[in-house]
Amino acid sequence: MSALPKQYLSEEQYLAQERLAPHKSEYYDGEIFAMAGASRYHNSTTSGIFYALCKHCLPRGCDVYGSDMRVYVGATPIRGKSLYTYPDITVVCGEPTFSDNEEDTLTNPLLIVEVLSETTERYDRTTKFQMYKGLESLHEYVLVAQQEPFIETFYRNGNNEWIYSSASGLEGSLALASIDCILHLQEVYIQTARMAGFRPNGFFNGDGTPLRDTPVNPESLEFKP
Repeated sequence: MSALPKQYLSEEQYLAQERLAPHKSEYYDGEIFAMAGASRYHNSTTSGIFYALCKHCLPRGCDVYGSDMRVYVGATPIRGKSLYTYPDITVVCGEPTFSDNEEDTLTNPLLIVEVLSETTERYDRTTKFQMYKGLESLHEYVLVAQQEPFIETFYRNGNNEWIYSSASGLEGSLALASIDCILHLQEVYIQTARMAGFRPNGFFNGDGTPLRDTPVNPESLEFKP
């Protein structure tokens, strides 16, 4: 039996369909990709970093959006593909701009956060990151592990170079240069770390031996800024 031909949509067709759809889908190079639900770890970690960013950004006049805010990356002569996607978290400092009067598709994010999962990590690190680089407004891309305390950031400096840094462990912290914020991993993972299966030292113990999952003492998770 021959495979069914792929259905390609224009951007206008996608938006018209997406705005009426009961579930979210991404658009990449004319194709539609349905978005799957997220795990308990993913939701808890996303909640933690969303809270931390809101606490820092909102008093400074920046906007923080969750995963229902669509982001548009337009095609260019060099990169002839366009993308409509739903980052886990998006930050805008200054006046937000949108693709049309519906104001549901953001075009000028300053910072984007993606919480990684087994099914999306490769895409988030490669194709999606390359597309995000086409956003002139974007100065920082943050990748967050969902089941162990590990966060990475790629910051675009004035020379258009992407500078990498990372932090791990519940006592770790990471500077987000684009918004002048110090992110404390204990605060990000305060809910996730209470879950069975959370790996406080990644896949290894402090002495380098393979990890056997050990619950974290909830009394140690009180965050003190």
